[in-house]
Amino acid sequence: MNGTADDALPLANDPTVRFLCEMLVRPSITPDDAGCQNMIAARLRASGFNVESMPFGEVSNLWARRGASSPLLCFAGHTDVVPPGDVSQWLSDPFKPEIRDGNLYARGAADMKCGLAAMVVAIEQFLVEHPEHAGSLAVLITSDEEGPAQNGTLKVVETLRARDERIDWCVLGEPSSQKTLGDTVRNGRRGSLSGLLTVHGVQGHVAYPQHADNPIRRFAPVLAELHNTVWDEGNEHFPPTSFQVVKLEAGAGAVNVTPSTLSARFNFRYSTEWTSQSLRQRVEEIFSRHDIDYDLQWHLSGEPFLTMQGPLTEAVATAVHEITGTVTELSTGGGTSDGRFIAPAGAAVVELGVVNASIHKVDECVTLADVPRLTAIYRRIMELLLSGNR
Repeated sequence: MNGTADDALPLANDPTVRFLCEMLVRPSITPDDAGCQNMIAARLRASGFNVESMPFGEVSNLWARRGASSPLLCFAGHTDVVPPGDVSQWLSDPFKPEIRDGNLYARGAADMKCGLAAMVVAIEQFLVEHPEHAGSLAVLITSDEEGPAQNGTLKVVETLRARDERIDWCVLGEPSSQKTLGDTVRNGRRGSLSGLLTVHGVQGHVAYPQHADNPIRRFAPVLAELHNTVWDEGNEHFPPTSFQVVKLEAGAGAVNVTPSTLSARFNFRYSTEWTSQSLRQRVEEIFSRHDIDYDLQWHLSGEPFLTMQGPLTEAVATAVHEITGTVTELSTGGGTSDGRFIAPAGAAVVELGVVNASIHKVDECVTLADVPRLTAIYRRIMELLLSGNR
């Protein structure tokens, strides 16, 4: 670890910080785990977990469980990170963790190796105090969250369902916090549905439109209707559904030629007012009202999910308040996460982690003092749910 100031030395020697730094030096860019899961597996085995490796394709996955009774509390996350980009833009090597001004800098520090280190150390500490706890503990980790997400958590959950293994509560260590640790906890996520559209026309000379069929003109009123549609007003748990065009391409390579095709990519982030099927039907109804020749391919990233207030959300809110003094806010905002694969299997799912302001950016970092505090929050959640220590 580089750049350790004297006033940061006590925190630098914290067990979670040490374990975090051991993982941060490993360049685990999707889907390469770079040995992080082996480190986690060794520590979990030492704590009495049965650890299974579940590789699918190039993706490394880990499922570890301690105990056979219900309820099952699972901590989940991912070891993979996004590429650092232009390394010359970083003030320090993205894979050599460095402490500066009270922050720990490295790729994956916030998203989400801090969450992984905190959950492992919290479990170790909890088991020392409560070796005969109620229920069971589990850890689910993938190296495919930042990538296509097809051979990671999704496949592990399918495997668990096939053998009748059910998660009751799940805490994802994703960086959920906005400004201070624990100020925001995700208790759900919007659905994500994408479309790849091709509009067919007839190429022609711009001076003779009667001999051509311009797909741009065909699509323009459709796009206007899609853009102007009020899909819903949202509800008490979700913001209104959003439609966004992310790519639009057409052209024949010359300024005097109209194109033969137009392609567009768009995305819906949608609330529980819709399912992917009902949303697709509504879009296709809009297309049917227009004279347009098109092909449309759909890709569903995940349906919306919501964890209602109950034992898990109450334990999380209590733990955050006791450790930080913060009154947490439950939110369903933001992008998708692997919670979209875990929730449909019947689990109550929340996301609780460090501040996300620097994730995927140059000089990604985590506030050093938040690292042991996140560990304490996770440990307190286990105490509230599995030890009867309220």
